[in-house]
Amino acid sequence: MDPIARLISHFTKFPGVGNKSARRMVFYLLKQDAAQLRELGAGIASLKDDLHTCSECGNISDGDPCPICRDALRDRRTLCVVENIDDLVSFEQAGIYNGLYHVLGGRVSPFDDEDLSPESVEFLLRHIRDLKAEEVIIATNPRMEGDLTYYALLDILRELDGQEERSGGKLRVTRLAFGLPVGGSIEFADRMTLHTALESRTTALRD
Repeated sequence: MDPIARLISHFTKFPGVGNKSARRMVFYLLKQDAAQLRELGAGIASLKDDLHTCSECGNISDGDPCPICRDALRDRRTLCVVENIDDLVSFEQAGIYNGLYHVLGGRVSPFDDEDLSPESVEFLLRHIRDLKAEEVIIATNPRMEGDLTYYALLDILRELDGQEERSGGKLRVTRLAFGLPVGGSIEFADRMTLHTALESRTTALRD
């Protein structure tokens, strides 16, 4: 396989990139100078070496803990639980939330034989305990897998809240309102949709 065809084949493995888009990207790269291509190649090659998983929230950054967890100005009473890092980035880019995050790194999906691992559950519970969080926002995607993940987390958090005495009262568990389109993804939602969903979140566990 010649170098152009090989690179096109690599690009078509990216999410949402078809053969035609991959060809355009390859021919765009051919027009760039060698120094730019070497810089791009070095950046890709070192991507995993330069990044770390945050030991507090599961985010990925060049330091541990990540900049969000280190930020003393964030609201440390509120924890937004997201399925993946793409969803976290969408909230951050929208600039509508000032609490902390927790990345599950998984979901409940019987058709894909996926479930939340015991390690993932314990990681979340430890994060809630360490923060002494007062509210947990479950920000799963509005589709079947998101619903199943939400109800699994709800059971886990209901049990946690029943086991522990909390100085601030019962743990408040909320979920994003359905300003997000059913069957869609947080990753592709615009700022206004995310803002409406966050502001209209509903309480899942009540006193």
